[in-house]
Amino acid sequence: MTRRPTLRRKLLGWLLGYLALVTLVVFAAANYVHEHAEHAVWRAMLNTELDRVVSHLRQQPGYHWQDSDTMRLFRGDATGKGLPASLQVLHPGLHDGPLFDGQSSAVMVRQTDDLGRLVMVMDITDFAAMESLTTRLAILAGAALVLVTLLMAWLGMARLVRPLSSLARSIADLREGQIGQRVAVEKRGSAELEVIAAAVNDYLERNQRFVEREREFISTTSHELRTPMAVISGAAELGLDQDGLPERARVQLQRIGNVASGVEQLISLLLVLARDPARLAALGEQISLAGLIEQSVQDHQHLAAGKELQVDCLIHADCEIFAPPVVVQAAIGNLLRNAIENSDRGQIVVSLQAPALVRISDSGHGMSPQEISALYARLARGQQQGNGGIGLALIARLCAHLGWQLALQPRAGGGTHAELDMAASLIPDEAGSG
Repeated sequence: MTRRPTLRRKLLGWLLGYLALVTLVVFAAANYVHEHAEHAVWRAMLNTELDRVVSHLRQQPGYHWQDSDTMRLFRGDATGKGLPASLQVLHPGLHDGPLFDGQSSAVMVRQTDDLGRLVMVMDITDFAAMESLTTRLAILAGAALVLVTLLMAWLGMARLVRPLSSLARSIADLREGQIGQRVAVEKRGSAELEVIAAAVNDYLERNQRFVEREREFISTTSHELRTPMAVISGAAELGLDQDGLPERARVQLQRIGNVASGVEQLISLLLVLARDPARLAALGEQISLAGLIEQSVQDHQHLAAGKELQVDCLIHADCEIFAPPVVVQAAIGNLLRNAIENSDRGQIVVSLQAPALVRISDSGHGMSPQEISALYARLARGQQQGNGGIGLALIARLCAHLGWQLALQPRAGGGTHAELDMAASLIPDEAGSG
């Protein structure tokens, strides 16, 4: 998964881009203004000197201009002949740059009808050096400003983002099944974080009320269903004890008793799921898996009646676990019942291996890897629809409560291979020897 940039990095990147753009615009504007101001100064100074020279020459034809250290006057004919080669090619107007003797100069060229071409050259080497130094200092000052701004922004955003990071950690620390959890915002947090925290806390409170209502409903409904199921089971047992009962009626009463027993088992499961994991673990008893598996296989043999199906039990090692008996019976019974109901012929093998690993392999219709992945996805989302029925959904939730591992795999040649690992419920001595 691609790692997203942090909020601080995004803000600093945006700020750096903004500062770079602003700095570039400011320097460009300052350079434009500077160049125009500089040209205005050179034009004013050189035009003033040329006006004075032209005035003197027209009044005094023999007037001689005295060159200074920084300014020199050159005079040529109308075509520019008599001027240095570097000045002959200049058109009338202001020019600046390394134009004369390789030095930075400001040059004003004026064309007159009576005096020919006049060129006033001013040496601006010192000014250019000062201008270059000023430009470098301005660049350094701009870079320093950007760095200081970014440093202050980094420190400021660290203080700004810290409450958000703290809130994110607080949300990440929320644990499933814990009652009364809340998230809080640091004192330095903003009002927006308070809104987020309030929304999360409101959701937690509503979810907690929903879970409590669900548990209360399941518990109440399960208790209410126990009475009629006990009546049905009792009536079926009394009917089976009657002498002279026709065989067809006996089969139907047995089916009624088996169904009632399965419903009572389902009710027990619902009651277990209505409790929290800590209370569920407290219902545990010491159980011998070998005897329980053999009894479960015997109890489900009637489901294979009328099918060319053989159910075998292989006990490779007996294991003692500490778990709620009704949960163990329901988990193994549901897997075995699903295997029988989805198989028409062949063999179903139920085996027990250390440490507390139950395997059920059938030769039935089987499930493709895609169907198994879809089933796991439904179980993860809490959905109970699909080919697995309510049995696998309940088993998956019970496994999550008790730390068991349930795995389903398609068998080569058809059928499904189910593994139920109950090593998490091993008695300490058994776990150490395993």
